[in-house]
Formats: sequence, C-alpha cells, structure tokens
Amino acid sequence: MIAPKRFFRLCQINWILFKYIINPKFIPERYPLLRFLSYFNPLGWNPKHNRAEGVRIAMEKLGPIFVKFGQVLSTRPDLFPDDIVEELSKLQDRVPPFPGEQAKQRIEKTYQKNIHELFATFDIEPLASASVAQVHAAKLADGSDVIVKILRPNIARVIDQDIALLYMVAGLMLKMWKQAYRLRPKELVNEFQKTILNELDLLREAANASLLRRNFADSNMMYVPEVHWSYARKNMMVMERVYGYQISDIETFKAKSVNLKRLAEYGVEIFFTQVFRDSFFHADMHPGNIFVDITDPNNPKYLGVDFGIMGSLDDRDKNYLAENILAFFHRDYKRVAELHVQSGWVPPDTRVDDFQSAIRTVCEPIFEKPLKEISFGQILLRLFQTAEQFNMVVQPQLMLLQKTLLNVEGLGRTLYPDLDLWETAQPFIEKFMKQQKSLKKFLSTGFKQLPPNAEKLLQLPELLNEAVGHYNNHQRMLATYQIKEHRQIKQNQKRGIAIGIGVSLLVISVLQNHRVSDWLANHTAWPIIAGIAGLAILFFAWNR
Repeated sequence: MIAPKRFFRLCQINWILFKYIINPKFIPERYPLLRFLSYFNPLGWNPKHNRAEGVRIAMEKLGPIFVKFGQVLSTRPDLFPDDIVEELSKLQDRVPPFPGEQAKQRIEKTYQKNIHELFATFDIEPLASASVAQVHAAKLADGSDVIVKILRPNIARVIDQDIALLYMVAGLMLKMWKQAYRLRPKELVNEFQKTILNELDLLREAANASLLRRNFADSNMMYVPEVHWSYARKNMMVMERVYGYQISDIETFKAKSVNLKRLAEYGVEIFFTQVFRDSFFHADMHPGNIFVDITDPNNPKYLGVDFGIMGSLDDRDKNYLAENILAFFHRDYKRVAELHVQSGWVPPDTRVDDFQSAIRTVCEPIFEKPLKEISFGQILLRLFQTAEQFNMVVQPQLMLLQKTLLNVEGLGRTLYPDLDLWETAQPFIEKFMKQQKSLKKFLSTGFKQLPPNAEKLLQLPELLNEAVGHYNNHQRMLATYQIKEHRQIKQNQKRGIAIGIGVSLLVISVLQNHRVSDWLANHTAWPIIAGIAGLAILFFAWNR
C-alpha cells in the first residue's frame, strides 16, 4: 500500500513526464507501444521544447533531488543519446534557501554553544543554497573570514522518499517496457543513491578539500581554501572564505583585461594534473562551482569550492587512458582496440580487427577538423558508445572523468574560443608516459613496495630452508611411493601367473573327469590332484 504523500508525489512525477517528455515527436519509432500510447496524451500534442530540453526541464520541475539525478545521468553517454547527455550537463543545483534563523538554531544545537560564542559575526542571509546544503558567511574570533556549510533540514528523509520513488519508477519501467533493461534503470538509481549519500556526509567533503589543498599547496594556478577541522561535523563544516568572480562572468574578465588564453589553459592543466599526477579530481566542475581570483589579471588563479563529488583513477586506468589519448591522436586505432582488450574494458575474446574498424569508422570524420576544434570529451564519448557494441563493461570512474572533461572543455572554449586542447594537453600526457617508463619511476615503485615486503625479505632464508625441507620430504615420499608401487606391480604379476596356472589345472581336471565311471575304471588319480592343486593355487593367489 502506497502512503498518501508518496502517491501524490508519484502523480506529480507522472504529470510532469507526460507534459514534457511523453509525446509522439520525442518517442523513437523503435518503441512502438510507448509511441502509440503517447498519441493519447493531450499534454504532449504541441511541445514547446525539443526532446533534450524537455528532459532537462522535467528534471528541474521535479525538484532538487531529480536535478541531482539528472546530473548523474549526464555521466552515462553509454546509455543516452548525445543531445540528452549534453542538455543534462547544463542542470544547475540551485534551490530556494531555508530560513537563516533555522540555520542559526541548527548550528547552536550541533555545537551546543551560542552563535556568538562560535563566531564573531554570522550572516543570517545565506550566500548560496543547493539541494543538499546551504552556505552562510561568518567571521571567527581571530578575524578570519569563513563560510559555514549546513545540511538542509530533513534532507535525509526527503532523499529517502524520492529515491524510493525512483526505485518504484525503475521497477515499473522494467515491468511495462520490454526495452527498459537496456537502460538498466535500477542500476542507475543505485549509482545515484551512492553519490548523493556521500554528499550528505560533510566530514567526507572536508577530507576531500584537505587532500586537494595539499595537492595544490604550491600551485600558481589554483587555490583550495583551508578546512577548520575543529568545527567539522557530519552535518556541518567551516572553511576559509575565498573571494573571486564566477567563471561565467566573461564581461568582467574582459573589462579588467584578464588573460583569458592563460586562464583557459590553466583550467586544462589543472584537470590533467589532478587526473594524471594525483589520481584525484574535482568531478563537479559546473560554472556555479568555479571562481577566479583576478588580483593579477595577467596571472589569474582558480579558486576551488564544493568538494562533495570527487573522482579517482588507479594507476592502471591512468596508464590506459593516457595511452588511448596518444594512440587516438596518432590515429593508431589498432593500439586503441588492443588497449581496451588488455585493460579488460571489453571481453577478452573481442576481435581486435573488428573493434579497430569500428573505431576508425567513428573517429576518422572527427579528425578531418582542425586540431583546435577536436573535443577530447567527444572522442571519449564516441569511443564508449562504440565499445558498448562490443559489450564494454561500464567503468563509472571513466564516465565521471568524461563528464568533467566535457565541462572543462566547454569552459575553456567559452573563455578562449581558439583554445587548442591538444596543444595544451599533449606535452603533459607525453611527459606522464615518459615518467611511467623511466628508471626513476621503476625505483620509486620498488622502494614504495619495499616496506610491506621487508618482513618477508628478512624471513627469506627461513622460507628457503622450509622450501628445501618440503622438497626433500616430497622427494622421499615420492621414492617410497615408487618402491611400493614397484612391489605392488610385481605382486600383481605373480598373482596373475598363479591364477593362470590354477585356472589351467582346473580346466584340465574338469575335462579329464567329465565321467566318474572312467576314473573308477582306470583308477587314474592325477586329474583329481590337478583340480585340487588348481583350487589351492587360486585360493592363495586371491587372498594374497
């Protein structure tokens, strides 16, 4: 039985879907039943938006949790068409704030102190508000400017309710729509649930910020604010406040003569540094989360904020990604296909020549453009879509990376339309590959692995001695077994001979004594003796 609130929420979801998505112009012909039913939907007879815009607007109308869900869907180009993925990437996580007085009460309850004991000043009006949390400006007793991030009231309950509805919708899709299995709706909801539950833990976000700050401690391209750990709680965190202009404020940058070419190139370098040097990258780089310090217009600096969603790659993924990018730009499609098989991204029985041909067909038109117009993100998008035909195993960490790369490209070319991404990235990637194959890297890896194995190295003589002892015991056991086996063979041979003799004697005895009268007449005893001897031999041979 569905609770009344959940029922009305489900009705609202259906109303918005029918209004913005379910109509004959948007439903593909390969879904005939759904397309047929859409003709009976009067809300969709005259759509004012195209298909992708309809999906984005529907997500925005459904509320902040669905906006977050749409952002997760934008990382899955393996499941959705390009236009929908691109439109979903535009979703902005902005919602009306909850009352500042309520935020103040939550702060005092969390820290068990009066607001004036915690902060010298506290702004009741929020600086920003999103679906999961909102931010207020404050000042510490020492005069430091900070921001206070607070989870929204009852947000966990709201999220639980909407996620339960998403699971319900996913289940209905699987029951009522035969093609729904291709979208893997339950897996998508599960992926979203993990993402948003991570964002509900502000201690996790604080830890992410601290690690990113250490990684860019000496950087002239990016600054990450300091976390005040004494204030950190699961539902609240306090960070240094940074001042800058939003990355989308192009007019201000032009008016203040900011070096936009350098700013765009810094953005690309920061991204590749996070991916290939640190294996830890900011994965929520929409314009609302990126600010710029233009104190020195010729050397602008990025300011990091909002660290709830971070991505990571292991060494294996990094190596294969770098080799793939280099192979792509050298048009070595065979190498790209081989890398996918070696990495396990596609099944091991995939035919490299077929995969190579498919990649070439998709990518050759892209390379007809000038290099500065080629999109890394679009290349990865085409690659994943092609690999999907060869049963590529979905790699969530790569989808997150591709979405971030598309964002970085979009921002970079908005700042500086002539940005040549390949020219900026190629030296960086080639340097990374050289470092991976260098003697220094080899020795560094060896030294890193040395401490965990030091105890085993010290035990090596004892382990060798044990191994030799085991080997000698094995050899002795083997020799004993061989001797026993040889004796058994000899005994079996003797038994076989004895049985043969015994059977022969019995046969002779039977043939000679087929008539008792003959024996009585002739008084010949040897056939009887032969029979008895044969029986005796068989008895002893059988029981030996």
